[in-house]
Amino acid sequence: MIAFVRGNFAVKTTTRVVVDVNGVGYDLQISLNTYSAISTKDSGLLFTHLQITENAHTLFGFAELAEKELFMQLISVSGVGASTARMMLSGMRPDEITRAIVQGNTRQLESIKGIGKKSAERLIVELRDKLGKQSLEAGTIGNSMIASTDSDAVHALVALGIGRPMAEQAVKKTISNLASDASLEDIIKQALKNL
Repeated sequence: MIAFVRGNFAVKTTTRVVVDVNGVGYDLQISLNTYSAISTKDSGLLFTHLQITENAHTLFGFAELAEKELFMQLISVSGVGASTARMMLSGMRPDEITRAIVQGNTRQLESIKGIGKKSAERLIVELRDKLGKQSLEAGTIGNSMIASTDSDAVHALVALGIGRPMAEQAVKKTISNLASDASLEDIIKQALKNL
């Protein structure tokens, strides 16, 4: 199993990257999410998953371990193949997919090309508990901390009488403009100004 590759990005497109590792080129299929993370870089590390089928050996690359882990969860669901999982990760950020599944938001999942109502419902039924537990366990570290602060800010705005869609939009705009170490209080104050 190839866990990751580190090297120069010899070829980069929105769907694949060739990583030159000491003169050997690894052709990796990537999502738009990963492309966004590496688009300005000339080299780096990508986590990988090797899929072996009757007709091909396909290597998938991921900029973050969390994206790879979500990809593995998605392809474990009956009827969701690697291409569909990659399409999902190209259509939405990993945290958005996780949130949609945990909250049972079939409509948001159906907005992704290749995901119909039955597939969306199957994803929710099979992954809701697993992803919900992982989100809770990881709730105090890394990106989940940001997502948690983000969620707390939205709840605070809703408690102040602001509609949820408007609150979510204001918090999203605020977080993109503030420093990553901004306090919950700062986020809420700035979000109120962004309304």
